[in-house]
Order: sequence, then C-alpha cells, then structure tokens
Amino acid sequence: MFVDQVKIYVKGGDGGGGQVAFRREKYVPNGGPAGGDGGNGGDIIFRVDEGLRTLMDFRYQRHFKAEAGERGRSKAQHGASAEDKIVRVPPGTVVRDAETGELIADLVAHGQEAVIVKGGRGGKGNMRFATPVNPAPSISENGEPGVERWVELELKLLADIGLVGYPSVGKSTLLSVVSAARPKIGAYHFTTIAPNLGVVQVEDGRSFVMADLPGLIEGAHEGVGLGHQFLRHVERTKVIIHVIDMAGSEGRDPYEDYLQINKELVLYNQDLEKRPQIIAANKMDLPDAEEQLAFFKEQLGEDVPIFPISSATKKGLRELLFAAANLLDKVEEEIAKQPEEVSAGPVGRKLYKAEAPEVPFTIRRENEVFVVEGTQIEKLILMTNFNYHDGLMRFSKIMKDMGVEAELRQRGAEEGSTIRIGEMEFEFTENLDYVD
Repeated sequence: MFVDQVKIYVKGGDGGGGQVAFRREKYVPNGGPAGGDGGNGGDIIFRVDEGLRTLMDFRYQRHFKAEAGERGRSKAQHGASAEDKIVRVPPGTVVRDAETGELIADLVAHGQEAVIVKGGRGGKGNMRFATPVNPAPSISENGEPGVERWVELELKLLADIGLVGYPSVGKSTLLSVVSAARPKIGAYHFTTIAPNLGVVQVEDGRSFVMADLPGLIEGAHEGVGLGHQFLRHVERTKVIIHVIDMAGSEGRDPYEDYLQINKELVLYNQDLEKRPQIIAANKMDLPDAEEQLAFFKEQLGEDVPIFPISSATKKGLRELLFAAANLLDKVEEEIAKQPEEVSAGPVGRKLYKAEAPEVPFTIRRENEVFVVEGTQIEKLILMTNFNYHDGLMRFSKIMKDMGVEAELRQRGAEEGSTIRIGEMEFEFTENLDYVD
C-alpha cells in the first residue's frame, strides 16, 4: 500500500529531576550540598533513509516518545542524559506542525536529520544553589518536560522525470516499456491509483528515475478525481513529460487535454508553469493520429519539444529518452550553479529552530479566580519542587521578580484571593506563599 500522508504524535523525553543531598564532612555546614543535576531528556530526530519509499510504517505506529533523563544522585553525581530517539523517514518527507501548519523540516537527502521536538533539560541539584548566605540549600528542580506536538508528514516523491496526462493516455505502459517497473495496466480510467517509480537506462549509459503519476482530470487542483492527493508528487520532478493520446481514441481533443492538464498544474502550484516540459504524442500507431498531430502542432504555437511515440510498438521511444536525458542534464547544471542555501548540509543535523519570544505571562479572571498563563511561568511551576521550603521561597522570589505579584495587585487581587497557574492553586498573601 502506498501511503504519502499521515499524522503522528511526538514527545521529547522529560528531564530528570535534581537531587537534594548532603555530604558528611567535618567542618562543612550540614555536610555541604551534594545533590547532582538530572540528565537531559532525549530529542525526537527524523533521519532520511533512502531505503524507504512510503510512510506505511506510520499507519501502525503513531506515537513516538523519547526516553526521560535520569534523576540526579547524591555525592554530586549527575544523572545520565537519555539517548535521542531516531525515527526513519523516506526521502522527500515534509514535516509540518499539525495545529499551526508551520513547516518544521523538509527532508530530501539520505542521512539528513532534523530535530522535531526537543527533550527537556535536567533539573538542577541543590549543589547548584549554594551561596555564601545559604551554603546548604534544600532546593532542587524537577526536570523540564519534553516538548510534545502532533505533526503531519507529507511525502513528495523524488523523481527526475514525471509523467503527467489524462487517464488512459498510456503513462503506465510507457513506464513499463522503458524501465523494469511493472505498474498495473488496464483498459479503464484510473488504473493507476498510486505513483510508480522506475529507473530508466539510456543507451549512452545515462540513467534517471521516472515517475508514473496517477491520471489528472479537470478540477484536480480542487481534489476532483485523485486530485491533489498525487499532484504534490509533481512538485519534486525536474522535468515533466506530458503524455497525450494523439489519436483521440476516447473522443477527447488532444489540444484541449494539453491545455487542461497544464491549467491544473499551474492552479495547484504556479512554479510548475516554469518546469521544463516535453510532449510525448502517444498512440501514433492508431488511425488518424498523424492528422491529429499535424493539427495539434498548428494549434500549439509554442516552442515545446514534441516526440511522436507508440508505447505499444516502442516507436520513437529512443529519441524521447535521449531528449529527456539531455533536458535533465541542463536542468541539473542550472541547479548546480545556483547558490546553496545556508544549512547544516545534506547529512548534517538541522538545528531545532528557536521560537519567537512571547509575552512572559498573562492574567485573566474566571469568576473570583485569577488565572496566570504563560509558557515560562507554567514551566516554572512544573520544575519547582514544592516539597522543600527553600524551593517554595525561590518560586515566590521569581514570581515577584517577573512582576506577577505587582500585576495581580493591579488586577484587584487581595489578601486571600485564589491564584491558579497551570493545575495548581495558590492563596495570594504578602509573599505569595504556597497553599497545598
């Protein structure tokens, strides 16, 4: 089964919690802090594997979670960081955030990697909080939660040359004749319901990958027929061979077919209008094909190479393949001349893109409850260990330094008012003390 679009859940590993521990040494207050930091959680990394051709595996496994970091230990021993989780994807995979539609990664080269979600940072142990004023603090942080999100994977096949055209114009037959591919061939529309790939060998030793793309019809860009379910695969091709039934064996006009398919390509993606194109005038072994071809050339009025062929008798295929290979060489030369985009390289890891800074916090009211929201402050809640009084005091000080206390007073919070942050509720007091 060919699968080219899936939605999956990914979650980075949680960071390990820091430790509160003390040494037992003479002349050291309370033995001295010796709690180690927690280890970092693992990242979820997508890696391109050229041996994969579809997203089929993701139909059966839709949840991917990295391991959590190890908790810090006593005697100043830090917890081990978790290994990153590697998820293999086929070349041509586009990764987008399912909620926002934001492009996360476009993976095309074998070995290319992208960090899809980051693991959480390990929490600090109490040895990190020692100061001259407080040489033996009872403070530790919980590990930072790993990032989690739903992502959509979309596969766009990587093929040098794509065959496009109306159903039953002979695309599958052409691919089966010029390569070792064996696509399904039948005397009815939409015989091909999934793209087929084949490696074509030219007589002079050159080779390229050709894709037989399912038949397009009017309205394909809006999803009619097989629609844009497979139009996306045309985007990756460097050269388009437009296969036309020049004999008009199904009663359609060849020139109208040519205009309609090109219209659908442009309506789907305007960049396809600039894609180099060759016309394969197929079924020239049938009656009236020669007359139709002459009339087609008169109507065309464009400088587009036309090659009369017959997939059934293999007539004209040699000339078509040489022309396609030559045009492909020119396109690749032009691509090579273009300046490369700044990146980590085809086999380097694409660094996780830092998100734009956001408002530290917002405050709203739900009846008598003041709700404080914000990524930074909610993360602080999760990473604060409220089992220790020192941890509570540190949390209160950070809240005050961030301006939360002052903002709450401006919003009308009074002594005893209920404050909610995340899933925790507090009673507003002079020092914003925590109430279980």
